[in-house]
Amino acid sequence: MAELDSRTALVTGGTSGIGLAVVRRFVAEGAHVVVTGRNQGKLDAVKAELGDAVTPVRGDISSLDDLDAVFGVIAKRGAGLDIVFANAGGGEFAALEDVTWKHFTDTFEANVGGTVFTVQKALPLLNPGASIVLTGSNIDVKGSPSFSVYAASKAAIRSFARSWAAELVGRGVRVNSIAPGPIATPGLSGLAAEPSQAEALLGNLAAGVPMQRLGTPEEIAEAVLYLASPRSSFVTGAELYVDGGASQI
Repeated sequence: MAELDSRTALVTGGTSGIGLAVVRRFVAEGAHVVVTGRNQGKLDAVKAELGDAVTPVRGDISSLDDLDAVFGVIAKRGAGLDIVFANAGGGEFAALEDVTWKHFTDTFEANVGGTVFTVQKALPLLNPGASIVLTGSNIDVKGSPSFSVYAASKAAIRSFARSWAAELVGRGVRVNSIAPGPIATPGLSGLAAEPSQAEALLGNLAAGVPMQRLGTPEEIAEAVLYLASPRSSFVTGAELYVDGGASQI
């Protein structure tokens, strides 16, 4: 029997990178996965790959109307939610003197606001024993030049995991966060100012990891599966660092 047989999961930002790897892993373990993303073409590609095991719903987590539509689809399925992987978000470099109000609000609306209201709107649909996993980052305990707003948004995610774990423990709902280091995804390459600089950026990031390489989305997916599954039944309020030792050594 697969680990997630008969379970229903929501993965936000599930059309590429870590999110897509988690969708694939959950499906392989028997879950039905509701997948969100902003790009309809990418959602269609996920559906074409995984078929009836997924329900794609276009939506931006920074839009309350879009979130209402997503959870309307989930409610209509009638199976509730056993797993919420609140993964959508992003960021970009900006030195302190270059931070604009738009840069700040865009980052916090997606990473912080989007996570808050994704989880809030999921609450009425959570089944007993549900697991919530938030995507943080190992940058929440590190200093990183020109990445301060993003880092602060991920520190908020760590705080949410602790507070919501305490708040929801009485319902039998677990809340944990995953803290990846640099992972080989299109989003990471996209942080380079120019496409020609992407290789150098990735090389510099890998050099800062004790294991001397970038992680893969599939490695993060294995860690998310652990937190989402009954294997972590006595784990809540935790942050799991999957970063090749970058935050620990």
